[in-house]
Amino acid sequence: MSNFEQFQIDFYQSNYTIDDQEEGDNNYGSNKNLCGSRKSQAGEQPPAGAFAPSEMLPSSQNYTGQILQPTYNPSTLSHLSYPDGFDEEPPLLEELGINFKHIWQKTLTVLNPMKPADGSIMNETELTGPMVFCLALGATLLLAGKVHFGYVYGMSAIGCLAMHALLNLMSVSGVSHGCVASVLGYCLLPMVILSSSAVIFSLQGTLGTLLALFIIGWCSLSASKIFTSALAMEGQQLLIAYPCALLYGLFALLTVF
Repeated sequence: MSNFEQFQIDFYQSNYTIDDQEEGDNNYGSNKNLCGSRKSQAGEQPPAGAFAPSEMLPSSQNYTGQILQPTYNPSTLSHLSYPDGFDEEPPLLEELGINFKHIWQKTLTVLNPMKPADGSIMNETELTGPMVFCLALGATLLLAGKVHFGYVYGMSAIGCLAMHALLNLMSVSGVSHGCVASVLGYCLLPMVILSSSAVIFSLQGTLGTLLALFIIGWCSLSASKIFTSALAMEGQQLLIAYPCALLYGLFALLTVF
């Protein structure tokens, strides 16, 4: 037994005392309190992606700006503002190239062959009036029992191409397809009067023939006058009136027969 007690004393012999143990317990308690305070602070702070009121955030991380509200800068707004407002924009019909005043002036010029034509207006490529007159011609022929819409548009297209080639050869400045189509279409208005007469009475007689010849001369004279003033082709009106008379003679044949 003496040897065992001696071994036990030698084995547990160390410099550790009770005072050291109390000091270690105190240090462990202070470390535990420090860890607890850190955990409590971490528990009070919300996670990164969660919503938290402003009073729960630390004072050093408070955001003093306004979200989605940019600062007002008059110089920046002046650069970004549009130069023209909606009130200063042109009307929709003007943007589409439809001018009722010019349409009315062209119609009066066609109805009065002796009236001098305004070359600046007649040189426009406006096709609203010609389309209306072509539809009116086809509609009046339909009322007379003649379905000739295809013939009307087909002869109009071929006639415009032929007159465009001829006028480019005769004039110095040249002419566009739209201008030729516009002038020939507006001068189709007297032919609509002839087709309207065919609804009332038959044109297959002496009166109908004379009326058709008068309408052909009216259309060709108006078209040649407009082409002469628009293209500055003085002295060549009769040369232009002859092919125009051939073209409108085809429409007269559709109307009479």
